[in-house]
Amino acid sequence: MVSRLGLGTMTWGQDTEPAEAAAQLTAFVDAGGTLVDTADVYSDGDSERILGALLRELVDRDDLVVATKAAIRPNGRYDASRRHLLGALDASLDRLGLEHVDLWQLHVYDPATPLEETLSALDEAIASGRTRYVGVSNYAGWQVAKAAAWQRAWPGRAPVVSAQLEYSLLRRDIEREVVPAVLDAGAGLLPWSPLGRGVLTGKYRTGIPAGSRAAAPHFAEFVQPYLDEECGRIVESVVTAAEGLGVSPLSVALGWVRDRPGVAAPIVGARTAAQLVQALESEDLTLPNEIRAALDDVSDMSSAHP
Repeated sequence: MVSRLGLGTMTWGQDTEPAEAAAQLTAFVDAGGTLVDTADVYSDGDSERILGALLRELVDRDDLVVATKAAIRPNGRYDASRRHLLGALDASLDRLGLEHVDLWQLHVYDPATPLEETLSALDEAIASGRTRYVGVSNYAGWQVAKAAAWQRAWPGRAPVVSAQLEYSLLRRDIEREVVPAVLDAGAGLLPWSPLGRGVLTGKYRTGIPAGSRAAAPHFAEFVQPYLDEECGRIVESVVTAAEGLGVSPLSVALGWVRDRPGVAAPIVGARTAAQLVQALESEDLTLPNEIRAALDDVSDMSSAHP
């Protein structure tokens, strides 16, 4: 069981200093949040280090569901070999100062490693007590299905309980095959970048604000694909819906993805505690059916076969 929104920590240690991270975690826990997501490669491990310090100093570790990931080396090379994964998990636990995490996720699919070898590392992680549950991230539909089916095929293997994918009004392609695979596997979908890399907040409608991700050299290429005319049309629809409801565009965009089939908890990342509080305030919003249908229509994907 996790909270309906998760806290992402990708910026911790890079754009978000420890004091600001502490303010974010405090606001998140005070709002009833439980799921905190990190990864071994975020800020070269500093994200995990900061979270570990806050778990010791600020909050009760038992009040949180701590999730991390592995399968990417510091040089960016994918490595889901048993050797790398189990070593990476031990290093994550050391940085977090924990004996176990609650959810350990394969960050990417590694085509160079046999999947059965990769999945055997998940079984070992649970059998040794280093994690309680396991999941996948950034997997294609067939990869989710294959991993879930392999884990179901023999008693005692660790089931795949979650899949973390990019999902928002600006990125709905996972609905074609990944979402059906996740639903069939009985896993929970954890959308990352549910605000379209920040674009769905409306902040880029008239340009690139100073201090935004699009203005940062290390994030500019990440945001740029969503600043085109088609995405702008979707953003304007979100803004119109928000004005009609008397809420923020952020609330509308987040409410849409939060209530999609299969979604367990969108992972929301923020540079500041003030930004995070805005996201947390959206929890009380349920979009009227008419507005949800209009947003579905304006963001509908072009037909594709199969």
